[in-house]
This record gives sequence, structure tokens and C-alpha cells, in this order.
Amino acid sequence: MTAIRKINDELTIAGQLNAVQLQQIVLEGIKSVLNLRSPDEPGFLYAEQQLAEAQGLYYVNLSVDIASLDDVSIALVLQTIHQLPKPILIHCDNAVRSVAFALIYIATSQGATHQQAVQQAERFGLFTTAQPTSIMQQ
Repeated sequence: MTAIRKINDELTIAGQLNAVQLQQIVLEGIKSVLNLRSPDEPGFLYAEQQLAEAQGLYYVNLSVDIASLDDVSIALVLQTIHQLPKPILIHCDNAVRSVAFALIYIATSQGATHQQAVQQAERFGLFTTAQPTSIMQQ
């Protein structure tokens, strides 16, 4: 079962969810799900949108390849996060893309510095500063 990590009152991150977890997040107050996975990724839950919407969740799927991000795709994800009802659960396959966008959102909209965002991600054990963080520096 995928670990679900609350970042702050607006953002929660996870890897791929299952049907039971979609029910659980509703009970925890989540209002929206942003799926950053592509349907061609192994383990993609094809019924996720229907399952989420059946629970009353807003649902958006934006396929994001972290290796080929550009300003347009970053802006689209940030705009989507901004517009979706909060709190939002952002997920991908292993939470790396999820945390990257959560931190970018925090840094750009809530005044956190790059260093604060990196320290928060490290506290959750999602990466260390030895890993590339170039997308968060934009």
C-alpha cells in the first residue's frame, strides 16, 4: 500500500493509489486528486478517475515526465494545483514527481525558499540534496 504524506493543509502526496486509498482520502478531507502519471506507465490505475469521481473527488490527470519538463508543463501543473479545490492529493508512481511539484507550488505561492522546500522534502525522506533539484530552482 502506498504511503500518503501530508505536506501542509493544502497538499498531500503519494505514489500510485488503490481503490481503498481513494475512499480513505475522502474520509481524511481530501477534495481533489491530481494524477501526474501517464496511462502507459506500469501499474497505472485506469479506473482511477471513475473511482475518484464516485467518491465525490475532483480529478485531473496530467501526464508529466520529470526528465523532460519545460516551463509550459510546469506552469500547467502549477495552474491546476492553484485551481483545484483544496486539500489536494498529488500522486505519481513513487511520489518523486508529486513532491517536486508540491515543493515548487510551496516555493512559488507560499513564500518558501528553495532551501526550505528541500529541507521539508528531506524530512519526509523523499530525497537528499545530493540528488538533482534543478526543476525546483526555476
